[in-house]
Amino acid sequence: MSDYHKFNAMYDLPRPEVPTLQAELPLKITNFSKILREELDEGFDIITKFHSGAPEIEVLTDIADWLCDIITYCSTEAVKYGIPTEEVLKIIMQSNFSKLDENGQPIKDARGKVLKGDGYWKPEPKIMELLKEKINGN
Repeated sequence: MSDYHKFNAMYDLPRPEVPTLQAELPLKITNFSKILREELDEGFDIITKFHSGAPEIEVLTDIADWLCDIITYCSTEAVKYGIPTEEVLKIIMQSNFSKLDENGQPIKDARGKVLKGDGYWKPEPKIMELLKEKINGN
């Protein structure tokens, strides 16, 4: 059992064995989006701390805590739906590795976001196949 499953068990949150939609889905997603948005906004506090001249180790600690809080929120939310996070992330990363240009080089925009090349394949069909297998007990 992952720590995320343990967390959901401790706080009596859903933790189905197989992928399952939650009751009141629109409300659940709306509330989770608001919580995640609040968490994301904490990044601006880190920027303020950085500009105030805080020691590098303090800023790095805040970044580590901030990013891993976001991962924790997302991971415990995935448990509520019975989503096999590690397996889905593996598929998504394989898809991300397909985003190279025809010369095998990364394509990035001005912000540094990795863009899709001609060899890119969407992860959703493989994710759907994985979820179907989990639902059917394979």
